[in-house]
Order: sequence, then structure tokens, then C-alpha cells
Amino acid sequence: MRNMSVKLAGVELKNPVMTASGTFGSSGEYGEFYDLGLLGAVVTKGVANVPWPGNPTPRIAETKSGMLNAIGLQNPGVEVFIERDLPLLRKYDTKIIVNVCGKTAEDYCEVVERLSDQPVDLLEINVSCPNVKEGGIAFGQRPEALEAITREVKRHAKQPVIMKLSPNVTDIAEMARAAEAGGADALSLINTLTGMKIDIHRRTFAIANKTGGLSGPAVKPVAVRMVYQAAKAVSLPVIGMGGICTGEDAVEFLLAGASAVSVGTANFADPFAARNVARGIEEYMEKYGVEDVSELIGAVR
Repeated sequence: MRNMSVKLAGVELKNPVMTASGTFGSSGEYGEFYDLGLLGAVVTKGVANVPWPGNPTPRIAETKSGMLNAIGLQNPGVEVFIERDLPLLRKYDTKIIVNVCGKTAEDYCEVVERLSDQPVDLLEINVSCPNVKEGGIAFGQRPEALEAITREVKRHAKQPVIMKLSPNVTDIAEMARAAEAGGADALSLINTLTGMKIDIHRRTFAIANKTGGLSGPAVKPVAVRMVYQAAKAVSLPVIGMGGICTGEDAVEFLLAGASAVSVGTANFADPFAARNVARGIEEYMEKYGVEDVSELIGAVR
């Protein structure tokens, strides 16, 4: 029996595969297709301190080998999440990671404090949110802002904290080190790349927000490079994501230094994608005689 388990900030996952925030809902609805207990963890959609309406429509556009989205982190707020969604997720034998979003440091900390006594295993902090006090610049685009928000969240958090890094920066290693300096327990990357699509027939933007987050296979080479750089820059476990569709894709991230992986956009095309990625990793291990998945992590120097 090959060992697929990995540890993230002291939390043991039965395998290194989880879902990417915003692609899997928050109440385990994909459980209608298969047992979510087959995954290492489920990551929820972004949860804010109050309900967020999101951006105007249209807010999704298909692209070559990917998609653009400008959902705007629409969510019903932390109270509804705790009362309605969390009990449904707890039915599955998998770890629960709550993605937290906010517009100020106080917003983040309010959610983190509210979740402190809830059956949640880890917190993933989405620092790609616009910091309204800094003129709309995302927390994750300035090292000093990232370090400060990480430190502040850690002061209020009871669960281990994963900082989700934005790729829309000049030096991802610098950002990784800033999160580590702030006390992060783990990192996840990449979040979406900023992109745009224009409808030439209507001569207007395909998305009402004009720009959106690009995800899917198109971003994978960028994601693998950034995961490699981040993993080499810090001593924290790294969760890799960006265009993972198969077990082989996932193994590429593990070899680059990721301790776990998240499957996102692929879930929209195939609801079984995350489960199949987990199976694919195991098949790769069998093919190459790998007894423990930890043998793969960071094996490419």
C-alpha cells in the first residue's frame, strides 16, 4: 500500500489533493457525484464577514485553454456559512479549509475570529482582495502589506494559516518570504493571472468588469515556475495550483516543491476531476515504484 498522506502545518491529509477556492462551492455539492472523503481536503469559496453581492454580469468568459472570471467573491457571509454550509461539509471524511476574504485587515480578522471555535482544519487567506484603505491595491501585491496582514491574521487565528499568493507581482519569492516573515504556516499559489477578453462582434468587453482572473491549463507553466521559486525561498509547505487537470499535472507541481495541490478550473469541465487527479498520482507512483508521495516533493532541484 503506497503512502499518499501529507502534512500541512501539522494537519494530516490522506492524500495531497484538494479543491481550489471558488470552484467547488462551500457546502459539498460535488458530493452528489462522488465521496468527497476521497480527497485530502475541500477548500471553500471565499467567506467574508458580511454578504458580498459580487460583480455585475457577464462575469465569466471562456478563453483558449482556460477561462476568465470576475465573480467578485460573491458569498453570503460567515454566519450563513457556519449555519448552512459547514454542517454539510462535515458529513465527509476530509479536511476543511475555509478561504477568507476581506477589504480591510479588520474584515479578515473578524471572519478568522468567528471561525476560531468552528470545526475547521485550516484557513486560507485570499490576499488578492483589494485593500480599500490602500486605494484598491491588493494586499498580496506589496511585500510590506502582505507581511502586515499575515501577522495580524495570525494574532487572531486559532487554526493554521495558509496565505494564498497572487501571481500578479514582480518577484514571487519576495512575496513568499514576506508571508513567512509575517508568521504564515503554509502558502498556496497561484491565484489567477489578470487578463482581458474583447468581444470583437459586439465591440465591447466580454466581462462587465473589463478584466478578470485567468485560470486553467493556460497558466500552468507560470504556476509551476512560481511554485518552484516560492518553495525554494521559504521553509513553509506550499500548495500548488494552476491548470491541474490530471495526475501527471499534479506530479509536476509536487516535483517542483509543492507539498499538496489544488484542482480548480478542471472541476467545471469534469466534476470528477479532483478525484481523478488523486487516482492519477497513485497510478504514477505505482508505475515508477514510488512508495511514499513525500519522495516526489521537491525532487527536482
